[in-house]
Amino acid sequence: MDGIVPLYKERGMTSNDCVFKVRRILHMKKVGHSGTLDPNVDGVLPICIGQATKVVDQLVHSGKVYTGEITLGLSTTTEDLDGEVVEEARLTEPFSTERIKETLASFLGDSIQIPPMFSAVKVNGRRLYDYARAGDPVERPQRSITITQFDLDGEPQFDAESGRQTFRFIVGCSKGTYIRTLAVDFGRKLGLPAVMSDLTRLKSGGIQIGNCITLEQLAQTAEAGELADVLLPIDHVFEDYKKIALDDDQWAKLLNGVFLTLPEQTDEIVALTYQGHIKALYQVEKAAQHLYRPYKMYLQNQGTH
Repeated sequence: MDGIVPLYKERGMTSNDCVFKVRRILHMKKVGHSGTLDPNVDGVLPICIGQATKVVDQLVHSGKVYTGEITLGLSTTTEDLDGEVVEEARLTEPFSTERIKETLASFLGDSIQIPPMFSAVKVNGRRLYDYARAGDPVERPQRSITITQFDLDGEPQFDAESGRQTFRFIVGCSKGTYIRTLAVDFGRKLGLPAVMSDLTRLKSGGIQIGNCITLEQLAQTAEAGELADVLLPIDHVFEDYKKIALDDDQWAKLLNGVFLTLPEQTDEIVALTYQGHIKALYQVEKAAQHLYRPYKMYLQNQGTH
C-alpha cells in the first residue's frame, strides 16, 4: 500500500513518535513524515508510506498555514511557553488593533530569519538545542523565508493585572519558517519581549486540517481493512503543478534522463505524466526556450493501489 496519510498530530508527542506509531499500526517500515511539529504543537502532519516516501521532499518544501497566539510582555529561552522566562515587561496600556495589524503586515514578503537556539537545525553536525543545553556558543545560520499571509484573528486581549496582551493570528509561510521566532521578532518591532503562546498547523502539503484523521482513527480504519479509503494518492503532491502527458517517444527519452523539448510553458517546473501517473518533474533550462531538464524523477510512482 502506497500513499499519504493525512494525519492530525495531537499535542504531547513528537513527529517521530507519530511515524513510529504509524509503522506499528500498518506493520510497515517505509514510513516518513513531511515536516516536524514540536510536541506542544498540533495539526496537519502528512505521513508518507510505501513508495510515497519518495515524495517526502516535495511535501516538506510546500507552503504551510498556521493559527496561533502571541503574548506580549514576556520572553522565554525556547520562544514558546515551554521555556524559562528570561525577560518581562509590563504593558501599561494595550496596543491598538490597527497597530498590531500594521506590524503583522510588515512581515509580508521575503526576509531573513535566524532560527531559535532550541531547534533541530544542525551546525557542524550538531543540533542547535544541543549547543543550547550545553551552554556552548555557536553562530546560528541565517535562513531565507517568505511570509504570504500574517493576519490578526479576532480581537486582541489585554490583562491589566499581568500587564500582558495576547492576540491570535493566521500565518502562511514557506518551508523552514519558525513561527516562534516570528513571535519574538514581532515583539522586537514594538520594543517588547514576546512569546508564541499557542500554535496549530492548519495546512501542509495541500492537506487541510479538516481532512485529517487521528492515530486512533487510522488504527480503526486499518483494522477494518479500509485504509485505501483514507490514503491520498502520491499524485496529490503534484496538484499545483502544470501537467504534461508524454507520448511513447518522450517517455523513452525520459527513462534515459535526457532534456526534453516541450510546448511553450510559463511554469518553471512542470510535472510529466505517462499512462496517467506522475513520472518526473522537469525544470526549464534558462538558456534555451522550450527546453526542460530533469529536476526530480519518480519512475516507480504508480499512485495508490
